[in-house]
Amino acid sequence: MEVSIVSVHGAKQLATIVADPAMTIGELKNEIRQKKGHLQPERQELRLEPRSKGLDDKVTLEQIDIKNGSQLFLKDLGPQVAWKTVFLAEYAGPLFVYLWVYTRPWLLYGDTKETEKPLVVDVAVACWSTHYLKRILETLFVHRFSHATMPLRHLYRNCAYYWIFALYVAYHINHPLYTAPSEKQVYASLAFWLFCETGNFSIHWLLRNLRPAGTKERQIPKPTGNPFTTLFNVVSCPNYTYEAGSWIAFSIMTQCLPALLFTLAGFYQMTVWALGKHRNYKKEFKDYPRNRKSIVPFVL
Repeated sequence: MEVSIVSVHGAKQLATIVADPAMTIGELKNEIRQKKGHLQPERQELRLEPRSKGLDDKVTLEQIDIKNGSQLFLKDLGPQVAWKTVFLAEYAGPLFVYLWVYTRPWLLYGDTKETEKPLVVDVAVACWSTHYLKRILETLFVHRFSHATMPLRHLYRNCAYYWIFALYVAYHINHPLYTAPSEKQVYASLAFWLFCETGNFSIHWLLRNLRPAGTKERQIPKPTGNPFTTLFNVVSCPNYTYEAGSWIAFSIMTQCLPALLFTLAGFYQMTVWALGKHRNYKKEFKDYPRNRKSIVPFVL
């Protein structure tokens, strides 16, 4: 049978594909690439209608009732970049920017030789660097990505968010006029920060082992023998819970308003992601635990 591939913009016909009813959407994308070399499968989104949702790559043409002469609408998602590259760029930038301000304060503040540096400034740079080094190492050796790429245009937006906030936070904490909190506040916050960072890594490791390499298999995440994973009993995305906790600890430890603003912005975005994942879990798994919330135990 023949299937017409039409652009979502202006209904312009892009290609006619000779297909079998058992062909999947993913296989159809490969056929489209043969006709339109610049349209790599990753930048294609096929739809039943111009404004409908994108079709899953595993769905067959027969399952969505595609017959001879049917049309499918294609949206070009634009040039793509690998998710691993995205994460490395997002995380290397804040690490470099913060260390640049910390090691070369005179570039921003002028001569600071006579200014005594509070202990929390050194603790903060250690926490910041450890956090982003952990993220980089997790990207390289732990995370398994369900989606290979994302649109290149989003890379600039994401990097700007992380890099500019890094400069904003570093400028205030390393400023010669920065007022440090008490050491008791610093050490208590540091302990909670270490707890949350360890918990965050524990969840990432559990999620890695939940998905076999080279697959997109999804399972209900459940606690293991690691006590940090017990948070799965009450929330669907404890990695975000721990992540938010570590930034709350960092904000209290440094008593820095820009750090708190970064925490609030990050918590809002993580909440959006967590709510979406929570809905998907409940939709996909009929036996999904009903007592779980998305990110905040017993609340949200």
